[in-house]
Amino acid sequence: MNLFDTIRNTLVPIHKEGYIFVAAFFIASLILGYIAEPLFWIGLVLTLWCAYFFRDPERAVPQDDDLILSPADGRISHVAMVVPPVELQLGSEPMLRISVFMNVFDCHINRSPVRGQVSRIEYRPGQFINAELDKASEDNERNGLVIETRHGKVGVVQIAGLVARRIVCWVKPSESVNAGERFGLIRFGSRLDVFVPAGGQARVSVGQLAIGGETVLAEFGSTKGPIISRRT
Repeated sequence: MNLFDTIRNTLVPIHKEGYIFVAAFFIASLILGYIAEPLFWIGLVLTLWCAYFFRDPERAVPQDDDLILSPADGRISHVAMVVPPVELQLGSEPMLRISVFMNVFDCHINRSPVRGQVSRIEYRPGQFINAELDKASEDNERNGLVIETRHGKVGVVQIAGLVARRIVCWVKPSESVNAGERFGLIRFGSRLDVFVPAGGQARVSVGQLAIGGETVLAEFGSTKGPIISRRT
């Protein structure tokens, strides 16, 4: 492998959704630099951050229908039994909910946690409080998907955060998705909730870092119970 191949493999492509933002940051940097040179360098740093925010890396996605994968990069903020949002029509009984919180430095591309068919998409306007708070699931702007799988209906909810102002979803009802397939993004800090059907066992703990499309959140068909972890 030569130097060119090394550089090419190290650089992560930018998703097309980010082109306009990167360009806007760079133009603003030029304008600020005309006013005062130090402002150009500050703007350039912000431009590089914007490009980093919209990065779209490839992932090695496990091909196993018994696994539910993380829909995003971030930190596991909640693992609990919770009644799913009414608009998803997943019933009134509590389901295992696993939440992934994304800060402004995480990759914000959202990926399908399972293979199946999208049966429902529901958008709800709301507030923009800190997405790490538990009440953000009910109060914040959100977009929910229901995916039909061999193990039942899986709910995936995109939740806007404190500085997020745009939820993007590229799939439509009746479309089929593969595990790890890109289906949307949320701009500038947010959270994703995954609602696991009965029989799924959590395979992550609160505080754990997750990689979208690679980290296993839950598993079906295993004789093992929920994992137990401790900080060391």
